Amino acid sequence: MKKIILLAAVFAVVWTGSSASIMAYSGEDFVVCRLNPAGDNFLSLRTCGSTKCRETRRLKPGTFLTSMEPYGTRGWREVIVKRNFQDESYSGPRGWVYSKYICKIQY
Repeated sequence: MKKIILLAAVFAVVWTGSSASIMAYSGEDFVVCRLNPAGDNFLSLRTCGSTKCRETRRLKPGTFLTSMEPYGTRGWREVIVKRNFQDESYSGPRGWVYSKYICKIQY
């Protein structure tokens, strides 16, 4: 009887773990916003989440992005740049942006 209970417990743990990996994060859509038009008026896309990392692109206000992770890291979000709002190719430039300057698109 103990073997059956132990086997059932192991199966439950394995089954729960495998079902969690099926539910992957599919990304959220954002737009570049809150930039100061009297300032630089661009958002840097960087190679990592720090101002010490190399800037790969300058994003204009209104640029659409898809997030790579459900939560930011110390104020930074990993994103993919979209060609337009409908772009679902996930083939645009990838990098990190400071999350203060992106706004989540609510559907």
